[in-house]
Amino acid sequence: MTEKLVVRHLSAWFGKTRALRDINLGIAANRVTAIIGPSGCGKSTLVRCLNRMHEVVPGARAEGEVMLDGEDIYAPTVDPVDVRRRIGMVFQKATPFPTMSVQDNVAAGLTLNGASLSRIERDRIVEQSLRRAALWEEVRDRLNRPGTSLSGGQQQRLCVARALAVEPEIILMDEPCSALDPISTARIEELLLELKESYTIVIVTHNMQQAARTADFTTFMYAGDLIEFGETKQIFTNPSRRETEDYITGRFG
Repeated sequence: MTEKLVVRHLSAWFGKTRALRDINLGIAANRVTAIIGPSGCGKSTLVRCLNRMHEVVPGARAEGEVMLDGEDIYAPTVDPVDVRRRIGMVFQKATPFPTMSVQDNVAAGLTLNGASLSRIERDRIVEQSLRRAALWEEVRDRLNRPGTSLSGGQQQRLCVARALAVEPEIILMDEPCSALDPISTARIEELLLELKESYTIVIVTHNMQQAARTADFTTFMYAGDLIEFGETKQIFTNPSRRETEDYITGRFG
């Protein structure tokens, strides 16, 4: 198993409040890794530390190493903007830019990164990204309409397409299905299984059935600590820690 990201002794704070304690974790390339645990346990903080989004919150900081292909993304010489291009993020709430059309939403990252593209090349990337996000057939005749005119599930896939357009190596998803209906959730889950052929994926989820269906590996967190990490089947059928078993069986959390 090749590890795309390696987390070493990662801790994170919001002001004086410690949100993560000494996290060590390896994330496999071209696999889906799920992060589960009760609310407030540090799941979202961990995933935001993986592309240096945590530090944009006033008073927030992190210590430790996050190695991307052997290079520490927190090294002084590393540009956080470049990190966020290589490690894309899809948030819990779909966030299409309200004043932009569907196609402009997809191309927004290219514009922000200063890419100088011909109209033909831009259109090619937009179509390719929408196809990869399993959305092209649904919106191909509505590319000039506002991104916010799409349904909730379509807006979330639009945000996936926007993340894919800048050709990231890793996609982080922070509870991407929490506001979606079961049909839209199923589409996102199908998409995860398709995308892992080309990308490394980390997904935060409260839905343990979703983790069991989509993830190759699962991390269980509690109160800022990483309690257990392993292959998803093992975590759900034969966890090694009592806390993991209690959470999965609904005895706490």
